[in-house]
Amino acid sequence: MSQYFNVIGIASPGEALLEVNQNEGIRTIAVKMTRSITPLKDLIAVYELYRIFKIEKPFIVHTHTPKAGTLGMIAAKLAGVKHRLHTVAGLPLLETQGLKRLILDGVEKITYMCATKVLPNSNGLKQIIVTNNYTKLNKIHVIGNGSSNGIDSNHYDLKCVSSKQKESIKVQLGISNTDLVFIFIGRLVSDKGINELVEAFNKLSQEEKNIKLLLVGPREDHLDPLLPQTEDLIKKNKNILAVGVQIDIRPYVAISQVLVFPSYREGFPNVVLQASCMELPCIVSDINGCNEIIKHNLNGLIIPKKDVKALVYAMKFMIKNPVERLKMAEKSRTQIIKNFEQKFVWNELLKFYKSLES
Repeated sequence: MSQYFNVIGIASPGEALLEVNQNEGIRTIAVKMTRSITPLKDLIAVYELYRIFKIEKPFIVHTHTPKAGTLGMIAAKLAGVKHRLHTVAGLPLLETQGLKRLILDGVEKITYMCATKVLPNSNGLKQIIVTNNYTKLNKIHVIGNGSSNGIDSNHYDLKCVSSKQKESIKVQLGISNTDLVFIFIGRLVSDKGINELVEAFNKLSQEEKNIKLLLVGPREDHLDPLLPQTEDLIKKNKNILAVGVQIDIRPYVAISQVLVFPSYREGFPNVVLQASCMELPCIVSDINGCNEIIKHNLNGLIIPKKDVKALVYAMKFMIKNPVERLKMAEKSRTQIIKNFEQKFVWNELLKFYKSLES
């Protein structure tokens, strides 16, 4: 977008923002924003954003994530910004109840009320927004076929990982050539279905030999901790390998045979795009985003969320039916390139931005 517009990036201070500044070559401004409900800090952030918008006078303010969306849309409306776009990449509130759900529902409506366009990153998410009456249908627009940023198929390609890299990681983790490796990539939190996944794999590993579960990603114990029994199983089961955050996930995908992604809620999951693009069949929850990328029995399996028995069955199917698994793997990459190539998504977003000029 910086080839067509003067882009300024705003986010909380930290290494990630510095990386954006260096990698994208754009100007960045740090504004402290929390991810939890912090009224006083949120008011300060709104004022900071308002002050920036009054000085910079942007043509478009485009926000991502729930908190930045709420603060950014309120500040942009108060500052008189003409085009206020908010991308919805998931709704954490769907897993909350009671008073907290009522508060978050209200906040969501305020965010959309302040926006001039709401951009859910999947058609399923669009339907959820309409069903919950968060905003009017004519205010909603899905860019392309969905996804926030598309997928760079040249980057997420098995050819990018050498045999030497793969062998090195397998030796390091104690994975043999006869092991079938299930991989999860993402935050290790309850909302991602990790409790169910670990329980299912633990049961399966008592019946099946030569299987491993690879957990790649950070913990967020302060926001959404795992159950104590899940933590205990991860420590005790030698076939569960938690490797933490990895800058480059590709070598870990390359040594795996199946992605398991039993999340409770998503917008449009990049992990499923990335793994599919690297020719992995995926086991995913029957939720928006996931069921728009994966077609049941074509490039993966779709199961009910929060269902341990369904997870065991799907994982066992992948073990017992290698021919079917390989057929799914063969179709995975072509489906992604056809529908979610990054340049296609970028061009669709650019078209949308350009349409605002007229």
